[in-house]
Amino acid sequence: MHCLLTPVLLSASVTLAHLLPGEESTHRTLAAIVATLGAIALVRGFRVHGKRRILAWMAMGLGCIFFAAWFGDHLPSRAWEVGLTMTGSAFMILAHRRNHTFCSNCTSCTHA
Repeated sequence: MHCLLTPVLLSASVTLAHLLPGEESTHRTLAAIVATLGAIALVRGFRVHGKRRILAWMAMGLGCIFFAAWFGDHLPSRAWEVGLTMTGSAFMILAHRRNHTFCSNCTSCTHA
C-alpha cells in the first residue's frame, strides 16, 4: 500500500504544504508521532531477530530527527535542519527496510 501512496503523497506534498502550520510545536509533534510509530515497528522486529544494528540505525535516525525538531533553531541555517531531518529519516527507512528483509527471510516470523 505504501508503495502506491508514496508517489501520490510526494506529488501532492507541494500543493498541500501550505496547509500545514509552520510552528515549531507542529514540527515537534509530527516528529514525535512519526518516530514513535517507527520505533514501535522496529522494536517489535528486534525482539524477533535480535539484530543490534537495527537498533543502532533506529537510534541514529531518532537522534537526528529529534535534534532537528528541538534544536533546529541553533543550526547554521534552515537547510541544515531539513538535511538533519532527512538524514534521520533515511536511517529510520534503512532500519525499517533491513528489519523487513529479516522478516521476509525468517521462518519463525508470523507477521512476514
